[in-house]
Amino acid sequence: MGLDIQNFQVKYPQAKDENIELEKTLRSAVMKDNRTVIITNLNAAWTEPNSVFDLFVESFKIGNGTAHLLDHLVVYAFDKTAYERCKAATHLHCYAVTTEGVDFSGEAYFMSEDYLKMTWRKIELLRTVLELGYDFIYTDAYVMWFRNPFKKFYADGDIEMSCDHYIANYNDVSNTANTGLTYVKSNNRTIELYKYWYNAREYFPGKHDQDVLNMIKGNLLVHQIGLEFRFLDAAYFGGFCEPNKDLDEVITMHANCCIGIQNKMHDLTMIIHDWKRYMDLPSSNRNSTTTSWTIP
Repeated sequence: MGLDIQNFQVKYPQAKDENIELEKTLRSAVMKDNRTVIITNLNAAWTEPNSVFDLFVESFKIGNGTAHLLDHLVVYAFDKTAYERCKAATHLHCYAVTTEGVDFSGEAYFMSEDYLKMTWRKIELLRTVLELGYDFIYTDAYVMWFRNPFKKFYADGDIEMSCDHYIANYNDVSNTANTGLTYVKSNNRTIELYKYWYNAREYFPGKHDQDVLNMIKGNLLVHQIGLEFRFLDAAYFGGFCEPNKDLDEVITMHANCCIGIQNKMHDLTMIIHDWKRYMDLPSSNRNSTTTSWTIP
């Protein structure tokens, strides 16, 4: 289900003050009852017709009670092509990310220089969202959304995130965090964390944002901030590292432990087909018939 961008023209924003443009975008997307937006980021390589981005949007549409969440999705577009394709889609709020002297249009291969620049630019932008007073759910575009996650978020956490490996204790910082699905509440503690996290990149050269967070999340300074981490149970917020096998409970499915766009595209297409097959079954025997995913 590729996006139709033929003959579609849009002026790429060149705002003098990026925060003004960003806040305008956030204001149009925010959930009125809880000041929350959903954010993902894209470049041209991820938005080709029949792409991972198409599967991402489709998962909201075919999920159980998730279609309305697209009204609150903000897309960070890291190049002009991604911005145009975002604007061609319906219901999405698109924000053009400008990074002087950097071209993010090609596939940023895992741990390449461009990949690292993109991840740290993302962290910088997410801190700005918190400073503007908005809570957010950040989601990689290769996380499939099948149920509304709010019912499984914790009321007392400052920052909640999925895990590559979950050790059955929701507040244990030794969980291996995966920042590809992160729910963050705007307050002084989370703002300080994002500042510290961004600055910590200089002490861990060649590491991406997720690795650095896993290195610093147990630090004394983070403890002194008073920040409350919460880690999301893989039984609900699963991924290819630890698949959530009960389709009656699954909320999101993340293509972690899978490197490369084509590999992710192949496996996520299987995930979408599995979910459709599950949803087509009578509710009385859904999980007894379809017990797990057919991913490798």
